[in-house]
Amino acid sequence: MKKFIVAFDGLDFSESALAYSIFFAKQSAAHLVGIFLDDFMRRSYGIVELSNYEGTNIDRYIKNQDEKDKEERTENVEAFERACQNAGINYSVHRDKNVAIQELLHESIYSDLLIVNETETFTRYKESVPTTFLRHLLSDVQCPVVIVPSKYKPVNKIILLYDGAPSSVHAVKTFSYLFESLKGFDIEIITVKGTDESLHLPDNKLIKEFIKRHYPRAEYVVIKGQAEHEIIKYLQLEKNNPMVVLGAYRRSRFSRMFRPSMADYLMQYLKMPLFIAHNKS
Repeated sequence: MKKFIVAFDGLDFSESALAYSIFFAKQSAAHLVGIFLDDFMRRSYGIVELSNYEGTNIDRYIKNQDEKDKEERTENVEAFERACQNAGINYSVHRDKNVAIQELLHESIYSDLLIVNETETFTRYKESVPTTFLRHLLSDVQCPVVIVPSKYKPVNKIILLYDGAPSSVHAVKTFSYLFESLKGFDIEIITVKGTDESLHLPDNKLIKEFIKRHYPRAEYVVIKGQAEHEIIKYLQLEKNNPMVVLGAYRRSRFSRMFRPSMADYLMQYLKMPLFIAHNKS
């Protein structure tokens, strides 16, 4: 049995991460672990709220707010447990109380898949996508990740991005091993070539031989142009609810400051779940 984990902020519970994680766990008959990152620095209030407090006992106010936070976290754990029970899947709960990113990276070492909402910051503040938390997570995570949008839509198609790089093939392999049951879905392989290049896939014979063993009914789409723009433009016209599979985040953080990963562009412009697996070797 595979072990999938899903990350939750107990003070900003993601219903879409819950729904997607149950969907994926059922598809793979996996054990699902709800990782509730109760970071000791994460509270529902901050300096502004404390400075605006007009009562006479600020210590009691802080204690009351902390109690409310504790109750909300417990209620969200219970909501996760109820959903898993109703779905009939095996599950467990981890409540990690140290620094959120460190806890989640450690949990990923012992997991087959991590599911997380694209907007997670594990702070009181909102950020544009991809958030600082996700960038850090994707750089150092030790298992494949599914980044999910904030609105749940049941997946009914798989799109594999292939550019000839080993990381893109590694992502396809990993996805295939984790989700045998999804091989009956419509499968599409997208490759982008330069305007002066032929329409042949990189390593055409080898990749088609490989794909045929995993996805014999797969269809191939070759687009000409700049990959970041053409893939987004193509996917924005998609009528189904696909999950996009790609290799990403192999370059250093310094390098990505000047040239974002394809995953960054997809998170910014699309609302589709992204399966990301990177081969750092």
